[in-house]
Amino acid sequence: MFDLIVRNTAALLEDGSVREHVDVAVKDGRIAQLSDHDAASPKTASCVLDGYGRLLMPGLADCHMHTGQQLLKGRVLDELPMIWTRIMLPFESTLTPELMSVSAGLAALEMIRSGTTAFVDAGSYHMEEAARVYGESGLRGVLSVSTMDEPGLPPSIACTADDAVSMTEALFDVCEDYPLLKAACALRSLISCSPELIRRISELSLRRGSLLQAHMNEYPGEVNFFLQRYQLRPVEYLESLGVLGPRFISAHSLLLSEREKELFAENQVKVCHCPFSNCAKGVPDTPALLQRGICVGLGTDGAAHGGLSLWNEMKIFRSVMNAVHGVSESNPRIMPAATILDMATKSGCLLMDEPECGRIAAGCRADFITIDIRQPHLYPTGNLANTLLESVTAGDVKDMVVNGRLIMRDREILTLDEEKILWEAEQYIG
Repeated sequence: MFDLIVRNTAALLEDGSVREHVDVAVKDGRIAQLSDHDAASPKTASCVLDGYGRLLMPGLADCHMHTGQQLLKGRVLDELPMIWTRIMLPFESTLTPELMSVSAGLAALEMIRSGTTAFVDAGSYHMEEAARVYGESGLRGVLSVSTMDEPGLPPSIACTADDAVSMTEALFDVCEDYPLLKAACALRSLISCSPELIRRISELSLRRGSLLQAHMNEYPGEVNFFLQRYQLRPVEYLESLGVLGPRFISAHSLLLSEREKELFAENQVKVCHCPFSNCAKGVPDTPALLQRGICVGLGTDGAAHGGLSLWNEMKIFRSVMNAVHGVSESNPRIMPAATILDMATKSGCLLMDEPECGRIAAGCRADFITIDIRQPHLYPTGNLANTLLESVTAGDVKDMVVNGRLIMRDREILTLDEEKILWEAEQYIG
């Protein structure tokens, strides 16, 4: 007796091939077996899904998003710089536990409907409320507290290095109550973090064995700040403090020097690009990072920036990579579809320190989605990887399973009260 079986489906395997007419069986949170479909001798399970006409594939991993900005949708596009200091930071300083609960509920609904099974929150405030909602949602996530000790921050979020460490420690304790959530350390904005805070948060990350994430090399002003003050670029500065390592996640990473790329490779740093958001600031040299063997994932930087659909991000990323890097080399395969899909699934999970996720194979964690492929805009296709990248949208995602638990079935979300969350959001708008 299995816990769940998806019968007679097509499965996207790690090598990019598709196995047709297969039964995918789940037991104890893992994919127990993939076997040829035999209608004459059906396998038994507590829950059975009909997979005919659907593609079963790994769930997507959003490696950089902002729960605390969910209620900022539509308020940053077309705005002049710096939206971080003029709009986003002042807004986040007004968050309450109630607003964070609504934000997390909306974010969870959007990610589930978009096929995102795992995510990394870049850090905000009242994250214990976000943990509660995400714990109920059934998603797999990494949560952080926003840490900055720069003088002059709004009183509601002003803190010292001691405060930042204490808040982060508290989030570690909260996440222990939720098996699919884990806490990480974060340096929200490097130019707003003192050397003491950077060292202490890094030490906490080492002590806890956790991930450590930071927004890196996103703006020219950020790079110039470190050059003027320390005569070092941001990555070089963190290297001088001993911060870089295999558990460090560098978000954005647009304006990297050759030496900084080398430091990433030498220290096995992980990188996350956020295509829609990044297009307003620069284009990363992703081909060079991949050539150096650096693990690169994709993030939405949502929700203020374009929402939480990684399908949108993959399309934008492919176009930008070709326009900036491919055209100059007359190489339309500068960033192939299979590579981008890998970044949004397997590599994204590796970045999150979840190596058992992101693949459809026996023994892997049962984190997967199904896509309705028998539709005019998807079917038939001569290259499924290309069609997934070019044509699939969030609305094509039909089912979602995380750690063996069915959390969306035929577009119905089973773990959260969608109407209640939307009603609460309407009260905020009103």
